Amino acid sequence: MINATILVVDDEPQLRRAMKATLTDLGYSVIEAKTGEEALASIRQEPPDLVLLDLNMPGIGGLETCRAIRETSDVPIIILSVRNAEREKVQALDAGADDYVTKPFGIQELLARIRAAMRRTPALGDSGPRRFADGELEIDFAARRVTLKGRSVRLTPKEFDLLHFLVSHPDKPIPHRKLLQTVWGPDYGDEVEYLRVFVNQLRKKIEPVPSRPKYLLTEPWVGYRFAGLAAAE
Repeated sequence: MINATILVVDDEPQLRRAMKATLTDLGYSVIEAKTGEEALASIRQEPPDLVLLDLNMPGIGGLETCRAIRETSDVPIIILSVRNAEREKVQALDAGADDYVTKPFGIQELLARIRAAMRRTPALGDSGPRRFADGELEIDFAARRVTLKGRSVRLTPKEFDLLHFLVSHPDKPIPHRKLLQTVWGPDYGDEVEYLRVFVNQLRKKIEPVPSRPKYLLTEPWVGYRFAGLAAAE
């Protein structure tokens, strides 16, 4: 038995019913909401393990709902949308989504995305650092705690996993595909826009001057590199 609760937020009753039947048969508990307002009220009452969130809904809409969820919760969020443009995906990821699935989708694809959103990066073993500290930025990996200049920094689980992997390979360029497949899962590899958005969000949170990154450096045409070998333990 999976024993995880999924909140399905969509204004189409047929889609909600179909997803509830399928997910319930697979061992998930399912909560339904037909608007963003209902979803936010439901999360306050019974926090789910994952949210499937339609982008186009009456009321406050999917993007606004996603931002509102992210203000208080790190729950994995998968956006569902008929829109397939990169701009739409970037907006959703920038609003705090972990993943983006285009309608119509196959149930096996959706299930793979659900598993990926709820997974954590595999343990790095003894080779991974226990902490990072250089006077401005401090990261305690065991406690999943980050502070910048003494101020606590709140990262989403995916942001922390991405940062953890980069710090664990300091001063080494990590290719886009390697980062995606490690942090999101083996079914990923071409979603470079995911990394662009997540690295940008991380820079806003951990860089003393986000426009001039000190830690998270771009390796053109390759991927990203974390600068800070001497401060990792």
